[in-house]
Amino acid sequence: MRWFTRSRRGYLLRVALNLGLLLVLLGHALGEYRLDAIDRVEIWTYDLRLLATAKVDPDSPVVIVDIDEPSLAAVGRWPWPRHLVASLLDELLERQGAAVVAFDVVFAEPDESSGLPVLERLATDAFRDQPDFLGVLEELRPTLDHDARFAAALRDRPVLLGYYFSGGADAVRVGQLPEPLFREEDFGGRRIPVVRGDGYGANIPELQQAASGAGHFTPLFDVDGITRRVPLLIEFDGGYYESLSLAAARLYLGGAVPRPVFGEAGAGDYFALEALNVAGRSIPVDRFGAALVPYSGPQGSYRYISVTEVLQGALPAGSLAGKIVLIGTSATGLMDLRATPVGNAYPGVEIHANLVHGIISESILYEPAYLEGLEILAVVIVGGLLMFLMPKLGPAVALITVAGLTLALFAGGLYLWQQHLVVMPMALLLLTVLGMYLLDTIYALFVENRARSRVSALFGQYVPPRVVDALADNPEAASMEGESREMSVLFSDVRDFTRISEGLPANQLSALMNDYLSVMTRAIQSENGTVDKYIGDAIMAFWGAPLPQQDHAARSVRTALAMQEAANGLREVYAGRGWPLLHVGIGINTGVMSVGNMGSEFRRAYTVLGDAVNLASRLEMLTKHYGVGIIVSEGTRAETEAAFHYRELDRILVRGKEHAVSIHQPVAVRSAPDARLSGEMAERCLLYAEMLQAYRDRDWDRAERALDRLGKRDESDGLIRCFRDRIDRFRAAPPPDDWTGVYRFETK
Repeated sequence: MRWFTRSRRGYLLRVALNLGLLLVLLGHALGEYRLDAIDRVEIWTYDLRLLATAKVDPDSPVVIVDIDEPSLAAVGRWPWPRHLVASLLDELLERQGAAVVAFDVVFAEPDESSGLPVLERLATDAFRDQPDFLGVLEELRPTLDHDARFAAALRDRPVLLGYYFSGGADAVRVGQLPEPLFREEDFGGRRIPVVRGDGYGANIPELQQAASGAGHFTPLFDVDGITRRVPLLIEFDGGYYESLSLAAARLYLGGAVPRPVFGEAGAGDYFALEALNVAGRSIPVDRFGAALVPYSGPQGSYRYISVTEVLQGALPAGSLAGKIVLIGTSATGLMDLRATPVGNAYPGVEIHANLVHGIISESILYEPAYLEGLEILAVVIVGGLLMFLMPKLGPAVALITVAGLTLALFAGGLYLWQQHLVVMPMALLLLTVLGMYLLDTIYALFVENRARSRVSALFGQYVPPRVVDALADNPEAASMEGESREMSVLFSDVRDFTRISEGLPANQLSALMNDYLSVMTRAIQSENGTVDKYIGDAIMAFWGAPLPQQDHAARSVRTALAMQEAANGLREVYAGRGWPLLHVGIGINTGVMSVGNMGSEFRRAYTVLGDAVNLASRLEMLTKHYGVGIIVSEGTRAETEAAFHYRELDRILVRGKEHAVSIHQPVAVRSAPDARLSGEMAERCLLYAEMLQAYRDRDWDRAERALDRLGKRDESDGLIRCFRDRIDRFRAAPPPDDWTGVYRFETK
């Protein structure tokens, strides 16, 4: 019962630790607080799935015209003269046949590279009275006004400009914004919690008014500084402005205004925007109006064309027919490189390329709101099961279980990602599974291993290593407290050891005893016996503790037989060394005894005490009296009769006891529970039983005749002499009339 209580206490402690972890994770999931570590694990699982499923589409309609390092070297530093950009547009739209052109750059200042502003100041100051100068200036103005040239190239063409929003109280407002895609009234009074801008950097009015539209390229960063989303809408002064990628895809698909799709419920007057429907294509967004970027792969997953190639006419005519051309830069000096899951220095223009392609191909991933509820439910179910199951699993089974659940979780996540474009949240489930496994592992390492060390220290000197390992695996079973338990105890002793010790030098006696005790101990430990103590040449051992053993009696008898066999082998070895021949007597008893850590405040030992132990010690002493190697009690015989053949030696009453006991000698191992003893030993056992019955019947003559016949069969001289002496005494002084054949020993 004590073992059960300790075991249950440890189990409940581990359940409590797992419950604590589960509550912490659920608090995060329910929004009571945010744990940055969980968000980062979610991001990590997202990136793993993204990298595992990224795939380049060779038929993508999106092409990047790159202001790269060679272009800067050939044309000069950015910004370039606007007439050159106008020529680029003419080449892309007229000769190459591009369907849409979008600039991932902003033209926030007028182009004064031609010197026109200087000439205009001269015309109003120094040369205002010179008609010839003014006439030439007006004649040259169309050529020198690069912004007008660029505006003319933009007008009535499918060209989009880019701009950005900024945040903060000190945000400036530069240039002219395009018309917003939506206004507040378009949402029917709903308030949409999208990203908001405080300032902006837009294009000069002349260019913005000439272009078909514009889109912002404002970046959005996760907690780790990585760009995984792009805000499709940003709110500014009541207007909702679209991103460059949305504007480009929308223009490519016909220019229809998107239809917003809202969730059924909101918080107060705030409503979550779930998607934008563009020309029949649903673009899922998160509650802040941002879309996940469906990265196709690392930089270069889309076709890159150097601006220099286009300007020099190196491309065959019609090479970009029907394409969406994004003009941006991969040059390091222009500072448009972003950290993304697929690259740490990823061109911002290719981020837009991925999103435009995703909108057109309807491959934008989404995170349905209902998944949050399913995630919490899954965490409760899985966590609840593991909370009670994990403490019961062994290390190997726990590892296999955790590995299987983790693989199943990733497999399910990949399936939903690839087949349904659903981003299943994984962090909470993953942390639930791995966290509970780690908690149990740490508990085992720091708590159970301490118990293992304690058990090893306490029992290592008593029991064989495999029993120590079993105890260490189940420390609760290793109670050192005293308790009553049915067990078997064995005593062995070398006969005439005093004479042997006096006949050998000290060093040889030490070597003999070390060798002898080692051999005997191995025999005991081979049957998982516990060595209680060595008392000179004597050995005390027991079975049934510290671990319970159902077959403790059989183990003790097998050990005694093995010890006698080992002693026979030692006699041959010792004879060769000139050492005395050792004969061993062994006594075994099975019964209820006290076992535990006993002793004084100065010294304690794990041992057994009680009348059952004392009887085993007396039986060992009687082996010399009866001239046999092993004597077991009637309790041991009763427990092991199916395993061994016995013969009853006598019925005795030892000093200090009131009840007689039968003593027995194991003579052979049974090959089967019902096997009969055969051969010479069987005849001797029958003859001995005949003698014993005649002895108990006071038929001294018949008993002596049986002894004579036993002597002729090489029976032990000690056993025959024992009963001859008794018969002689009883003939001289017959036992009382109520004598039942019990022999009383008056000495210990």
